[in-house]
Amino acid sequence: MSETQHRKLRVAVIGAGMAGILAAIRLKQGGRHDVVVYEKADRIGGTWRENTYPGLNCDVPAHAYTYSFAPNPDWSSFLAPGPEIQRYFENVVDNFAIRPLIRFNQAITSCIHRDGRWNIETSGGLHDEADIVIAATGVLHHPSPPAITGLETFAGDRFHTARWDHSVPLDGKRIGIIGNGSTGVQIVSALAGRAAKITHIQRTPQWIMPMPNDPYTDEQREAFRQNPALIDQIRYGEQYTSLVRRFTDGVSDPDSTQMAEIETVCRNNLEASVQDPELRERLRPNYRAACKRLIYSPDYYQMVQRPDVEVVVGRIERVEPEGVRMVDGSLHELDILVLATGFHANRFMRPMTIQGINGADLETFWSRNPTAYLGVAMPDFPNLFLLNGPTGPVGNFSLIDIAERQWAYIEQLIAQVESGKCRAVNLKTEVMQDYDQRRVEAAKKTIFGSGCASWYLDANGVPATWPWNYDAFATQTAAPKLEEFELIG
Repeated sequence: MSETQHRKLRVAVIGAGMAGILAAIRLKQGGRHDVVVYEKADRIGGTWRENTYPGLNCDVPAHAYTYSFAPNPDWSSFLAPGPEIQRYFENVVDNFAIRPLIRFNQAITSCIHRDGRWNIETSGGLHDEADIVIAATGVLHHPSPPAITGLETFAGDRFHTARWDHSVPLDGKRIGIIGNGSTGVQIVSALAGRAAKITHIQRTPQWIMPMPNDPYTDEQREAFRQNPALIDQIRYGEQYTSLVRRFTDGVSDPDSTQMAEIETVCRNNLEASVQDPELRERLRPNYRAACKRLIYSPDYYQMVQRPDVEVVVGRIERVEPEGVRMVDGSLHELDILVLATGFHANRFMRPMTIQGINGADLETFWSRNPTAYLGVAMPDFPNLFLLNGPTGPVGNFSLIDIAERQWAYIEQLIAQVESGKCRAVNLKTEVMQDYDQRRVEAAKKTIFGSGCASWYLDANGVPATWPWNYDAFATQTAAPKLEEFELIG
């Protein structure tokens, strides 16, 4: 079919974070559709806009956490700091000229399928109708404050890490950090030596995978500029790709040699890094490595051995005006209380009202647990596609890699509509049910299901993430099987 015979579609993208930017660029490059991006905030960036805490970086190598079509020779270090990542996305938006497509301060309140199109309402009072909707809302963007008795009585400064108060001076203060995921670990490393004292309060310790974070020299960055193949060696080279494959093979099979290797590296990191036997045992988890999302750090174990850092492992009784009281009766007096307690990882597009065909309502469809086929599609929500949606491999490898693979899959479904073969594509219910059944059974057998509490677990205690390895995801998202979809109209 010639170019002029393609249907011009109205495509609405929800979110101007990493995945929404990707979708907007690819749609603009296609040049055939009318594209708009709705962003709830006043600027782009998603999680890199929301999170600005000290020590923020990405635990995926910078050159691997980069769009395949927009390499960046100027990363300052192997693991990029958050402000650089935000600047990278800002630059990409401008370099690919998609900023005019973005409607800022327009959170989607409802998205209802009516008369063959998606009817969209925003918090700013805009109404739109779209043929295709791309939900690129991200995973970790609804902060989850802890339910701790007396939290509101704390007399000092208190804030969640995703709402960091930069007006609060940190130097010379007694700072308590509740939570020891990647965020808590990064903050401890960043503030040790600045604060008078750091108290890192954690319910259970974490396994730490050593990850060097060497800065790139001016000479290296110039070499990246002159020879982009050097960037490809990092992004696609055997060293990184083999690590990803070994890790995902290990996660999907806890009895594998790959999993044993991961556990050995983490255990040796603890044994070799922490000299004090009592502290070493305090930091030793009682579950298998990678059961919780693995923490990557070049220096956490070194930082917690400083005399101005204290690790407190146990349950909190309550927060008092002076500080945090543990169940053992000890009181840790603080000037600043930082809540590194993560996000509601099961929200995704919610609290938007999203209604499809045949009476489908997203809140009802996700009442047991959020799910989407390959993290992309759901039955009875025709022409609604997700990027980094539920059951995708969040935490297993680069989210940009995941989103680019999912977008290539989605593009092929959109092509069915723009070619005129149908007005909508709708995932078949039996395909979703079969996928969920297979996924749940496989997820229970992964390392994530080996017996620990983590944000990977859904309300039924089943790991909600992708349970198979990297190659399985790459294969299954390479091309949609059209027989799995109903072609409507």
